[in-house]
Amino acid sequence: MAETRVRIRKRKTLTDQLYGQILEQIVSGQLQEGDKLPSEHQICDAFAVSRPVVREALRRLQEDHLIESRRGVGSFVRKRPPQGLIEYASADSVAGLMRAMEARMTVESATARMAAQRADSADLTKISDALDALEQSMALRQPSRDPDFAFHLAVAEASHNEVYVAMLQSAQEVMQRAIDVAQSITRGGSQARVDRVLLEHRQIYEAILSRDAEAAGLSMAYHLLQARQRITDHAREE
Repeated sequence: MAETRVRIRKRKTLTDQLYGQILEQIVSGQLQEGDKLPSEHQICDAFAVSRPVVREALRRLQEDHLIESRRGVGSFVRKRPPQGLIEYASADSVAGLMRAMEARMTVESATARMAAQRADSADLTKISDALDALEQSMALRQPSRDPDFAFHLAVAEASHNEVYVAMLQSAQEVMQRAIDVAQSITRGGSQARVDRVLLEHRQIYEAILSRDAEAAGLSMAYHLLQARQRITDHAREE
């Protein structure tokens, strides 16, 4: 942790900013995997924030599997995210993006289950068309934010629950930012990585097409969990 005192600006929440400051030090290598973080008191002093802010930032970093807490010993760096995480998103926005992905795992697994039960032929065609557009753009290593979001929205619409659709539409901006970060990192990775992402989407579609509600929900939850892990673990860059 840098020894110089850094006063955090009060634009975004203090917690998000502190999360971002610590994240930057992990990504840059100032804090290596296995390194012990300074004490809560030292972080309070270094960043001029209160102890509740420090505790909340550390809790979020722990929930995102970036650090781990050892009772009576302290907090340690668990893993280093890929450099692209703070190249494609500002460090102090990452905490919000991770919370959005966390919420998506609950909401979208439900939409996928319902889509498998309720989708009509027009819904299936729309999901298939969105999947085709996503596969084409990713195969060409082109920006794929829009077709990716279109796929997930088509699944929600196939649930025939307008509340789920409204929830995704209301969260479209933050969802697209998170998708853009994940897709940008994937675009710079190996073909195997691209293929894995496409396979996850195709498995969701095939489960819906087969009317297998449980498989659809699990496939969606698995895809979003993997997406979250891909953007927080540099070991998954390849």
